[in-house]
Amino acid sequence: MALPQSTEGWRHRILREFPPGAARLTVVADPDGLILDEVVLAELRRRCFEVLVFEEPVAFRYAYESRVRAYWDDDKPVDVVVVSRLDELGAENLPYDVAGSGRRVSVGLQALFPTLSRTVLAAVESSHLDALHEAMERVRPSMLGDKATMDFVLRHVFGIATELVLEPPDMLRVLLRLHHGGQAVPPLLIRHLVRIFRREGRFADWPLDAIVAERNAFFEFLQERWPLFLDSASATEATPDADGRDLAYPGPVELPFDHDDVRVYIDNLFLEGLLRPVAHEAADSFAGTWMSPGVQAASGVTDAQRLNRLVEAAAKAIPSRDARYGDWLRFARTWAKAGALDLAMESGGATTATDDAQTTEEPSLAALRSRVDDAFAEWLGRRYASLATLPPVPPVMLHHVPHLLSRHVDAAPGYKAALLVVDGLSMDQWVAARDELAQRQPGYSLREDAVFAWIPTLTSVSRQAAFAGRPPFYFPPGSIQSTSREPKLWRQFWADRGLVGHAVVYEKKLGNGSLDSVADLISHPRVRVAGLVVDTVDKIMHGMELGARGMHGQVRQWAREPYLAALLDLLLENGFAVWLTSDHGNVEATGCGRPSTGDVAELRDKRVHVYSSASLRRRAADEFPRARSWPPAGLPEDYLPLLASGRSAFVRKGERIVGHGGASLEEVVVPLVRIDRSADA
Repeated sequence: MALPQSTEGWRHRILREFPPGAARLTVVADPDGLILDEVVLAELRRRCFEVLVFEEPVAFRYAYESRVRAYWDDDKPVDVVVVSRLDELGAENLPYDVAGSGRRVSVGLQALFPTLSRTVLAAVESSHLDALHEAMERVRPSMLGDKATMDFVLRHVFGIATELVLEPPDMLRVLLRLHHGGQAVPPLLIRHLVRIFRREGRFADWPLDAIVAERNAFFEFLQERWPLFLDSASATEATPDADGRDLAYPGPVELPFDHDDVRVYIDNLFLEGLLRPVAHEAADSFAGTWMSPGVQAASGVTDAQRLNRLVEAAAKAIPSRDARYGDWLRFARTWAKAGALDLAMESGGATTATDDAQTTEEPSLAALRSRVDDAFAEWLGRRYASLATLPPVPPVMLHHVPHLLSRHVDAAPGYKAALLVVDGLSMDQWVAARDELAQRQPGYSLREDAVFAWIPTLTSVSRQAAFAGRPPFYFPPGSIQSTSREPKLWRQFWADRGLVGHAVVYEKKLGNGSLDSVADLISHPRVRVAGLVVDTVDKIMHGMELGARGMHGQVRQWAREPYLAALLDLLLENGFAVWLTSDHGNVEATGCGRPSTGDVAELRDKRVHVYSSASLRRRAADEFPRARSWPPAGLPEDYLPLLASGRSAFVRKGERIVGHGGASLEEVVVPLVRIDRSADA
């Protein structure tokens, strides 16, 4: 198989160091984490290399002895790459039997981009190195210092030529392209960009520190200016007036939403929920105009028509088989909005113009769902096994999330962080819950992202990984079957980082009733981190008999009640930064029958059966040839899942259930949301 086109540049120069069969053991000094690029990892895996990252000596030794030596002792032809994030000299810190017996390779940014500043290069994500490499080949710059390198990267990677950003439409166009496209500009470059505009006196009254760096802040900035623009557009006021309006962000009162370069984004911003339609006294005058999506009761657009547009947008955005993981995380958010709207459209309750408008939508959504399932399944087979090896910041998988919290806790004395895991909450159900929270408590500021759950998408696997901060392979023997050791794993993660005793708390079985126990738990003055499990959604799912639509309605009703908002308020009032996530989603499935293999499965769930040996799993797989034998990457070697195919479940044929354990997009990609008070709260 030829390398993907994207590997013909800088990746090709690295991968040529790893021809199949080059050495049984290769030790790589990789201070810039280039080997840990997802495309490089996937290609190494395709070439039958096993990649181990040296981070913690004890964990590394366990993985090396239990995986590598076990393979070699069984005479399995496995070539191993040990990656040290230290330089070549620092790689000597590896265990002697590893450092002294392997072939040595060194890779680094400076060798790939010799005329650019390594300080700046180290801040750029590997996903942007493709564009940078192409620019280097095209422009061939001479030696550049830090500032000149930052200008080069801004221009050729992010498309920002600062000398051309002169007027408000220019600035809005740049920020819309960055934030709507989800481009992650490194903080180093953001600070440089803001300094340029400040130094030259441009946009002196704009809150650039906030709206350039923070996607959420930028859209809040637009949101509070939108009603003022409508005032001007409707001639309600000759000049927009911010008096009497609580503007959280300083800066110009009027923004040029009607400029051609800005206006092209407006429809999608409201369709995707990045901006919210507002009520206006002149709503009728906006009907049929480009502004109508942003005005309540002005658009005349039915829910069915909105859903059709979301489906059309999703159909164009399905990631390819060689897509990067971020493409699927972004797509999952669009897909969740379509799913949430579809499930909210109860018969007779949606704003449909005609019955035909409702019925013509369903087949296209069902057809698209099948395409999404097939594309995601193929991508998982090619890329999922490499995700666990990626660096933990930004978080890609659930076990990375504690590492994100740890960076914040380590950076500021007294910083307090709470990880709130809503067991079983899917992305589309989060969309419904978020809408209800916004009605009940509009003072929240939400920074929404997503991560991958572990497969099989079971609580004992995925939630436990979220609290352990490690792949399930490292769980204590036998603990993957239950969550009983979860509190201990959570405390051990933080003990390894110097937080012990009362500094770390954990509580589960939350979601209804009194919050007194949580209040008592977090009130201790030494508490720095809290791990909390809300299991109401999972309980709703396991008792659900009305399919996905009934599930969605009950989750929405639960979010409408006071408990979740009260819990968030309690945490925020006690000084905690809150990250909300889920261990897995769920999906509506139809029974395909139960394996007739008796009690040989170690675990029997609706969407997955787990076996302790390959022969036992093969017996079950023979009965269900479409079922998927999931490889044990990141799992214990004797933990062998058999996943139900597509939207099926191992229950009585024809029975309809809502369950989890499988590998659909709805089960695997889960929300990761940073919750704070908004600036004007």
